[in-house]
Amino acid sequence: MYFGNTFKIFYEGDLYTYLSQRENKMKETIYNAKEDYILNVNEIEYIEYLYQEFSLEPITFYFDHAYAEAVEKNVQVNDRFFGISTQRKVVYIYHIPFTGTSDLLKLRPSTFTLWTEMVRMVNNEITFEIIDYNSNIDQVNNEYSRKVQYLQNNSMNSRKEVKAFNQTLKGKIQTQFSARKQELLNRRKQMAALSVPIKKSSEVPQTFSIPVPQMKKKIRTLPTVMEKGFKPEPTLPEDTYFDILKLIHDMGKEFERKPSVYNGKEEEHLRDHFLMMLEPHFEGSATGETFNKSGKTDILLRHENTNVFIGECKFWKGKKVFMDTIDQLLSYLTWRDSKAAIILFVKNKDFSSVIKTVKEEIVKHPNYLGFVSEMDDSWLNYRFHINGDKNREVKMAVMLYHIPDLN
Repeated sequence: MYFGNTFKIFYEGDLYTYLSQRENKMKETIYNAKEDYILNVNEIEYIEYLYQEFSLEPITFYFDHAYAEAVEKNVQVNDRFFGISTQRKVVYIYHIPFTGTSDLLKLRPSTFTLWTEMVRMVNNEITFEIIDYNSNIDQVNNEYSRKVQYLQNNSMNSRKEVKAFNQTLKGKIQTQFSARKQELLNRRKQMAALSVPIKKSSEVPQTFSIPVPQMKKKIRTLPTVMEKGFKPEPTLPEDTYFDILKLIHDMGKEFERKPSVYNGKEEEHLRDHFLMMLEPHFEGSATGETFNKSGKTDILLRHENTNVFIGECKFWKGKKVFMDTIDQLLSYLTWRDSKAAIILFVKNKDFSSVIKTVKEEIVKHPNYLGFVSEMDDSWLNYRFHINGDKNREVKMAVMLYHIPDLN
């Protein structure tokens, strides 16, 4: 007799319907979030949180680790001569470990084998029974093999459907989030144009409960927003940022190709070469400024006296100076979605070991959010946040150029 969490496997619900409802729940979560939360939250972190929350881990059975136990039970036996009687028989209880979101065990995939079995789920195992009616172990083994084949077929079909759902989920979250955010921004513009002011609620929850995680998933907390309102801020478009970095990279490669020309130059002189490359390619900002220099090594793009982009040119002097440079850059940037670049001139003969050190050390910075891309062996893109607020994100490129000392 079964007790506890028992059900007919791959039978009690429809997987397609379940996935559709899960997608709708994701959309409701975004729509029901506070307006200021959507407008202020770090988009990448929030989308990743929602993906972890609504994605599913497909079911995988581990038949190689299955085991059985034998018990004696009184069972009902239907004999064609003597009718129904109660007899003492050996019952084999099979335990099959699995991983995955346990709810999926109850759901019938769109393509399925017409079969089910009453099973019991305990922790990360399912169990079912096979009764040895005729004291014939071959019959027991054959029945077990048949059930395993059914489990394999249905779990394989379930995995395909769940993986397809997961593969498209992040894009759907992105689309839904962007549409909602744009809707709210448009509404704010309309409200600002009204002749009678609108009273706005500034109440934003400061803490959020942690939802129950799916089986074996990493626990992620909902990103917390510190600001109680939203102020639109200018941002440097991604394509413009890439164009800036590409010009810097091309110039840096020129340094490497002609080391004798640039050898012995100070950081400030090398910085000026970048400025000469950048200035002709970009029109002035709203204040009439394009790129300018501040101090000895900075390359700045400013808007209304605030830095939108800042590049810092440094000779490589070890990991401590590198981490201090990150701190320095982050202290200069205050706007949401600011852009930055650290341009490192490396004299060390072992250039690859410096790149390796950068990759190992940068993830240790307390403001580090994540790796974005590797455009080149020596051009790495990362995500950081300003001090004290993970929702104010800084895109940071680290660009290294080998200028060995020829003296």
